[in-house]
Amino acid sequence: MPGWNEKAVPEQTGRVAVVTGANSGLGYVVARELARKGARVVLACRSEVRGRAAVERVVGEVPGAEVEFGRIDLGDLASVREFAESFPSERLDLLVNNAGVMALPYGTTVDGFETQFGVNHLGHFALTGLLAPMLLATPGGRVVNVSSGMHALANIDIDDLNSERRYRRWVAYARSKTANLLFTHELARRLAAQGADVVAAAAHPGYAETNLQGAAPQMEGRRLMGRMMDIGNRVFAQSAEAGALPLLYAATAPGVRPDSFTGPSFMMWRGAPGPSWRAPWTLNDAAGERLWAASERLTGVTYEALKG
Repeated sequence: MPGWNEKAVPEQTGRVAVVTGANSGLGYVVARELARKGARVVLACRSEVRGRAAVERVVGEVPGAEVEFGRIDLGDLASVREFAESFPSERLDLLVNNAGVMALPYGTTVDGFETQFGVNHLGHFALTGLLAPMLLATPGGRVVNVSSGMHALANIDIDDLNSERRYRRWVAYARSKTANLLFTHELARRLAAQGADVVAAAAHPGYAETNLQGAAPQMEGRRLMGRMMDIGNRVFAQSAEAGALPLLYAATAPGVRPDSFTGPSFMMWRGAPGPSWRAPWTLNDAAGERLWAASERLTGVTYEALKG
């Protein structure tokens, strides 16, 4: 994939895409570039103010873009269901599960799940399951789950998915990103078993400058840490534009393999998209099955469309 960039995104006219967390950062770039190539894109965001502002911004940068706002709070399963039930299209070609939170102080979602696990994994697990019938009915459908190189810090603890025994913010984040990869692995396996024309793949941005790094310091009023994060972004991170390229590749490039993991080619940090290393535990069939079963139980979303 040497030199692959946004100009290589194939024509998307006639395709319908959903990008979560599309009001800023990686999600915004992905949504804009899909729209630039002709896709109809739903910017799925928690904040209506920021989401509608992002829609206006895309239209300003890409005149004629077919983009719209859809409200979803991935930390509230009722909101996820409402989004899916009111989805404004009869087809869905692409779902990019991009939204996420990172290293927050301990908290819980509306449904009582640890926030990082609940938002980063369970919300997207539920959303994908609820939209699965449309994805399966659309030839060439694709699901892209956005993980992180930080997944390598920790495997999931299937007996303590909500970090109730002990909460360490970076471990919890890593576990949620491992969950993204295990979800991709098991989803790809189930799609293949059914002979479905849908590819489930994963991607990560490397170290990209987004709002993610500063969210926790801002929540806790830690100004010094916030400034340090800002400096780190300016000195070491690649831009959100560059960080979005692996996501765009996984979402649009021909020949993307099921359960592949795409990231920056230079040390998983920066550069053009390329195959990325992943921890062996993210390819464990038994772990994937156990996480899937737990996720169905916790969310109440049972993927009937993949049960034959």
